[in-house]
Amino acid sequence: MRIFASLRIAGRALLRNKMRSLLTMLGIIIGVGAVIGSVSLTTGATKQVEDQVASLGENVITVFSGNFTSGAMRGGWGSAPTLTLDDAKAIAQLPDVLAVSPEVRDREQILANGLNWNTQVMGESPDYPQILNRSIASGVMFSEQDVRSLAKSAVIGKTVVDQLFPNEDPIGQTIRIRNLPFQIVGVLTPKGFNLFGQDQDDVVVVPYSSHMHRITARIFLNDILVEASSDKTILKAQNEITDLLTVRHRSKDPDFTVRNQADLMDRVSAASRAMGFLLAGVAAVSLVVGGIGIMNIMLVSVTERTREIGIRMAVGARAADILVQFLIEAVTLSAIGGSIGIIGGMTFSWLIAYFQHWPTVTPFFWIAIAFVSSAIIGIISGFYPAWKASKLDPIDALRYE
Repeated sequence: MRIFASLRIAGRALLRNKMRSLLTMLGIIIGVGAVIGSVSLTTGATKQVEDQVASLGENVITVFSGNFTSGAMRGGWGSAPTLTLDDAKAIAQLPDVLAVSPEVRDREQILANGLNWNTQVMGESPDYPQILNRSIASGVMFSEQDVRSLAKSAVIGKTVVDQLFPNEDPIGQTIRIRNLPFQIVGVLTPKGFNLFGQDQDDVVVVPYSSHMHRITARIFLNDILVEASSDKTILKAQNEITDLLTVRHRSKDPDFTVRNQADLMDRVSAASRAMGFLLAGVAAVSLVVGGIGIMNIMLVSVTERTREIGIRMAVGARAADILVQFLIEAVTLSAIGGSIGIIGGMTFSWLIAYFQHWPTVTPFFWIAIAFVSSAIIGIISGFYPAWKASKLDPIDALRYE
């Protein structure tokens, strides 16, 4: 019963000074709101980046062409042609590899329907949509038979459709690449811009054999796209590819580079999480300031209510009762402030998402942390004033004016 009596007394004390109580909670409200807002924004940004990385394909391994050294001149990966079709075919035979697409690419001026457009023309295998998690919106993907026969077939992106075939169905129509006619057999589902700011829909995809023998007359690949059999075997597949190409190329130094999407995902996620913790840490400073404000107000309250404390002790209140009463007041201030701060932070995040179209996600885990932190700060901030009040001598307290 004593705890309920302390709650009633604490409630009356806080309501007697409504404005002071509100100003005392303000530091906690701002601190918790800033934590929730910053975490929501950074978590949403992290999720968006992870979704964009995932949109580049799951379990994807990319093998890049190598570097070159010529006298004093050196170049990084991709600066020298080192990958061949035989490399891609050998990789396709590895046990942990599900699909492979030899890749060649160039920017070309293409013509159709009396219009022209400069776009990226990519030579790929029929597994290209599967590897990069793309789908065909209309029509079909070219086949292995098209690859073997060097067919002049093409699959185009939505941007190319908009530029060359506005308000028309492009399926079955012809585009000219270096004055060679290619028939459009499919249109890729729109994906928008990727993590690197590239328009994934501004592309023409043709069989890699047609690109290499009809368009550019090259024998080397830009890179090789590989899909591992699962996320659990991606590192094993990457090591298998590295070992295979090391043996095949017989070079003293590796003339190729192997990267996987998991590495990119981990780096991006780590950077986003670090930024989130940094922002949350800065916002947490406001919580500390709010705690100092609660301690200051509670010390003032103890001084103002010294005579009241003396009367309570004189009629039988124990030191523990006084301690609990002031602790309850401090925790109540911080808990209410924390709750308002959580609502305010979530509202702020929602407004940012609604008006600025920024992705926001508010993890329940951080809501719980913010609330518990505010309560702990209330206990820590209120303990010394409460302890000081409980140690007052009843006689001296009654004499206090």
